[in-house]
Amino acid sequence: MPETSTATAPVAEVLAKAVTGLGGQQRDGQVQMATEVAEAMEEGRHLLVQAGTGTGKSLGYLVPAMLHDKRVVVATATLALQHQLVERDLPRLVEAVKGVPGLDTSYAVLKGRSNYACLHRIRAGVPDDQGTLVDVPMGSMAEKVLELRAWAEEESEQGGSGERDNAPRHTDREWRQVAVNHRECLGATKCPFGAECFAELAKEKAQRSHLIVTNHSLLAIDAIEDVPMIPDYDTVVIDEAHELTARVTQAATDELAVADIERAARRSTRWTEAADGDPAGDLEDAAQTLAEAFEATPPGRIDQISTQLSDALVLVRDAARTCLSAYPRESGGDGEGDAGRTQAKGMVQEVFVNAERMAAGSQADVLWLGEARDRFPARLHVAPLQVWGPMRDKLLTDKTVVFTSATLMLGGEFGAVATSLGLKPTERIGHQVATTDADDALPWKGIDVGSPFDYGQQSILYVARHLPQPGRDGLGPAQLDEICDLVDALDGRTLGLFSSRRAAETAAEAVRARLPHLTTLAQGDAQLPELAKQFVEDPHTCLFGTLSLWQGLDVPGDTCQLVIIDRIPFPRPDDPLMSARAKAADDRGGNGFMEVSATHAALLMAQGAGRLIRTTTDRGIVAVLDPRLETARYGRFLKASLPPMWSTTDPALVRQALKRLGQG
Repeated sequence: MPETSTATAPVAEVLAKAVTGLGGQQRDGQVQMATEVAEAMEEGRHLLVQAGTGTGKSLGYLVPAMLHDKRVVVATATLALQHQLVERDLPRLVEAVKGVPGLDTSYAVLKGRSNYACLHRIRAGVPDDQGTLVDVPMGSMAEKVLELRAWAEEESEQGGSGERDNAPRHTDREWRQVAVNHRECLGATKCPFGAECFAELAKEKAQRSHLIVTNHSLLAIDAIEDVPMIPDYDTVVIDEAHELTARVTQAATDELAVADIERAARRSTRWTEAADGDPAGDLEDAAQTLAEAFEATPPGRIDQISTQLSDALVLVRDAARTCLSAYPRESGGDGEGDAGRTQAKGMVQEVFVNAERMAAGSQADVLWLGEARDRFPARLHVAPLQVWGPMRDKLLTDKTVVFTSATLMLGGEFGAVATSLGLKPTERIGHQVATTDADDALPWKGIDVGSPFDYGQQSILYVARHLPQPGRDGLGPAQLDEICDLVDALDGRTLGLFSSRRAAETAAEAVRARLPHLTTLAQGDAQLPELAKQFVEDPHTCLFGTLSLWQGLDVPGDTCQLVIIDRIPFPRPDDPLMSARAKAADDRGGNGFMEVSATHAALLMAQGAGRLIRTTTDRGIVAVLDPRLETARYGRFLKASLPPMWSTTDPALVRQALKRLGQG
């Protein structure tokens, strides 16, 4: 890759050229962000950048990333942002800065192996429970799988990427018939289609590129799990950084179900028949022992593992190890045999690794048993108690990291987020800039580049202080009356963000009954893109839902002028991981409620409130139906985490404002 330097091509000049080429307007916050990112990359110093919606933060880090003299990785939390970067932002930026000397504009996207179609699985078949490769499954799924196969072959012929995002519409179950995970993969050197492999071609392109776009999970696997997935890089920009801790936790969480072990045992029978004894049968027997231990274990967090459960996990671990040892050495035979064997052995390997981790009972892990429901059997889960340590030791000490998001300052400071990411703050973090030079801390800086929106003029924060405190039984009559009155005053255009699916459905039923002239949609009525489309098309519409609406919906304009939040979104008291983290904070002398529960709620509330104002012309109200935001001591921390809206507790004033919005 050609080397360049921010010194020879000043970042502000290139940014100005890019903005002009894209037909945009220069924003002071974007210029400040780009300058700070370039300096952080040059100096090798970590940076936190809070950039409000509308700042244009993608350009704010893409331009300095292109100017940096070493490879840069950009990691996003959502597929939507990854898609936006690769399909829209980067191609337009490359065109806009064409002609800048020494600028390396090469880029590639890199995803986990299961996000690419597998030509071997498509052409050779899918293993059955005995490991024999069979043709397309019969039944209603067959037609869709055949469509996916035809699409993948066309992608291969035309030099396409074979990425799941580009495939015809399908379910997870249908996609699994045309893709493999990393344990099931034969490997490029053994696979007869290795030279054509979509995943391998993506890795090769990444190796030739200056900028690599990936996701938080793949970054975590590469940097923290020590599984090489990404070509060597100097700096990583983590967009949507408020979600990083959750995504890293998710990537480091394992689970074990009795059915997983039984399936691995059945698939192993064919490959271990020549071994002494019956290793596959012993593994299946161990699964039954684990099933009995599950029945004797109450669902929820397991602080002290019982002897029965511990013994059962050890039995599964040892049986899986023996089963793995019984697999014969690879003979280099036909590809079909290799595929069945590799995939069956991969399943046993996964059982062994997970059982070994769970049996170890490490204090660095949290163990819990999920409750069996409907068709979903009980599963044992294990997750890291905290991820800031591994992130600090395996990512922050080796690479320069730029964290950016619209919500990084909680309670008006960077401290809470910085600590969760592995950056130890000093005792007090300033509002604008946060640095630390403590002996055991990594140098970092935090900046808030603001937002082009005038929240004080464009929006109102209404806290319904007169309502009773939310109870465990969901929405009461007073809350439902308030919701209907607010919606009626605006005549629709309402996004309802609820703490549970039951609350969202209850509210939707009440609004449908009392305001039948409006269209009221609830999450689950259709797929989210379809619901969002309906919401945008008809202004007399309400959309009520849960977590995916809090963070994943972008509806600028008059579509959404009222955001209702039913209650402060604290984690559930019985959430195994959150409760364990709060207890650990208390045990070390901290405040578990503020460090874990209040921080979690602050992030979600900031994200939820952020659904309202998406452009400089948007107007509206965020209505919080939980009086604790005004009355509780922690309410000040939560309010300081929200955009700086004009605040009131006067219901009459708010109804008048909503009527004016509705008429306007």
